[in-house]
Amino acid sequence: MRSVWRTRLKIVVLAGLLIGGACDGIVMAQTQAAPAEAAVPALSSPTLPTVPTAPAIPLETQTPVATPPTTMGIGSLPHDLSPWTMFLNADIVVKAIMVGLALASLATWTIWIAKSLALAAARHRATRAVRALLEARSLADLATERESGSLRGGPVAALVHTAQHERDRSADLPPDGIKERVAIALSRVEARAGRAMNKGTGLIATIGATAPFVGLFGTVWGIMNAFVGISQAHTTNLAVVAPGIAEALLATAIGLVAAIPAVIIFNSFARGIAGYKAILADASAEVLRHLSRDLDRREAHDSGRRPLAAE
Repeated sequence: MRSVWRTRLKIVVLAGLLIGGACDGIVMAQTQAAPAEAAVPALSSPTLPTVPTAPAIPLETQTPVATPPTTMGIGSLPHDLSPWTMFLNADIVVKAIMVGLALASLATWTIWIAKSLALAAARHRATRAVRALLEARSLADLATERESGSLRGGPVAALVHTAQHERDRSADLPPDGIKERVAIALSRVEARAGRAMNKGTGLIATIGATAPFVGLFGTVWGIMNAFVGISQAHTTNLAVVAPGIAEALLATAIGLVAAIPAVIIFNSFARGIAGYKAILADASAEVLRHLSRDLDRREAHDSGRRPLAAE
């Protein structure tokens, strides 16, 4: 009986010891976890020193911050590099050159229109007059043509009138001298007609010869201004030199536009006027032939009358 109670007592004591150890472990665990949880907020959200904030400034009193200007040199690179924009932005010397070349080109086309019409009309009239000379039998037959026919007005009519006038003035002189004097007078009439038709072509020749060099001068002046802009801006940015070079090249282009048509038109006029002079030469030769025929007829008529007078 005593052994049973001793056994039960031992069991109760052991159970109490086990329960007490478990309670001590739980208490120790709770005491260790509390400081760790207290340390976590200190690490996650450290306290920072407070910085005093400046008072707010009203928008009306705020001064705008000045941004440094971008240096672009002479003429900043425009968005539109059209010929008109480049002309407006060009230097005054380059502008004057462009305007002068444009006026020269306008003069070239004006002379071309006027001189082409005049040359075509003169060639047509001279051709008809030469045809009338070929159909006539003598200078006397050309009198009616001078009044109301194809010989009314023009250089060919002047050739016929000159020959008739010299023949009438030298009626009592030898025929050889008459032919020589008429030939000299006809050559002068041809020269006057050629000079009249050549009026205006000298200006076209001058424009064709000098316009490229005038445009080149504008190019040199524009490029010089572009390099001056580079030196003033202290930068090698392309936007500094591009506008000046574009304006310079525009001056060269206008010079070529004025010169190339002028050269072509002058060569065309030279060929046309040479053909017109050839027609006048044919007319002059035909007038001399009629004069020589009339003089021979007069001499034959006079020689046929002499025997009758002697008898």
